[in-house]
Amino acid sequence: MPATGPTPTPAGPTPTANALLHHPPDARLLLLNCDDLGLDESVNLAVIDAVRNGIAASCSLMTVCRAAPHALRLLRRHPEVPFGVHLTLVCESPHLRWGPLAARDRVPSLLDDTGGFFAPTPAGRARLLARARLDDVEREFRAQIDAVGTAGLAPTHLDFHCLADGGREDILDLTLALGAEYGLAVRVWLPPALDRIRRRGLPVVDHGFLDSFAVPLDDKPAHYARLLAALPPGLTEWALHPGLAGPDPRAPHDGRRVRRTDHQFLVSPEARRLLAEHGITVLGYRSLQEAWQRARERLTPDFPPPVDVPR
Repeated sequence: MPATGPTPTPAGPTPTANALLHHPPDARLLLLNCDDLGLDESVNLAVIDAVRNGIAASCSLMTVCRAAPHALRLLRRHPEVPFGVHLTLVCESPHLRWGPLAARDRVPSLLDDTGGFFAPTPAGRARLLARARLDDVEREFRAQIDAVGTAGLAPTHLDFHCLADGGREDILDLTLALGAEYGLAVRVWLPPALDRIRRRGLPVVDHGFLDSFAVPLDDKPAHYARLLAALPPGLTEWALHPGLAGPDPRAPHDGRRVRRTDHQFLVSPEARRLLAEHGITVLGYRSLQEAWQRARERLTPDFPPPVDVPR
């Protein structure tokens, strides 16, 4: 998911995220979420540390990955850590392969020629999105969400791994419907979906979305400091990817420096100082979940749109 610039806020009387989240109009709100919990044990430890002892406020769990059981144990040990389900239909790691939680013969349109998930390359994503049946997507998404409930835990939101807004409008609509069914917020950050959801009174980002894999590695703390100093009033989201230099030889090495430097920044005293200096309020997805639940009580039955797929 590449970093993007500010997403324009539509003119007119549409409620702002600040009002829907019960903050004053001039409040500078930063939704700070750690993605990829469950990827491996070193990422798990870094993510939990970044939320408990750093400035991050929530995280997202990949239930399909080998280290998901370890992550679930950490979440049970630390129930104060809000987390969502990082819905996953791709696998980028040649070191740690993962595939669907649903039975493979129940989700054939999601699988490549080897019987696993497609890689999140442009070609891999295009092939997946061209062939994925919505009923297969629903089966797999439900399996990933229900894995959390089976573990006795309650998530706050749904978001996507390497598929911005699900990659297709019908997949996003399905996810919005699942969010409503399970009582969860959903990460949305691309137009035109942003405008459609704002019109329904649901808080979404006002100023775009930043993925830390698009942040320059050289002098990253200074780059984050500049971004915080320039943060405008309204809601902005950062998805950071903390990790440690773990000893697991099977762990993916691509992006390790991104993850290590993200963790170092999130737990640094300088990060807290910058937030205080610039008057920035950090939010996690629990705040959005509560706001989405309040808004849904006022919504007409046409949103989220009904999704009728075979079971």
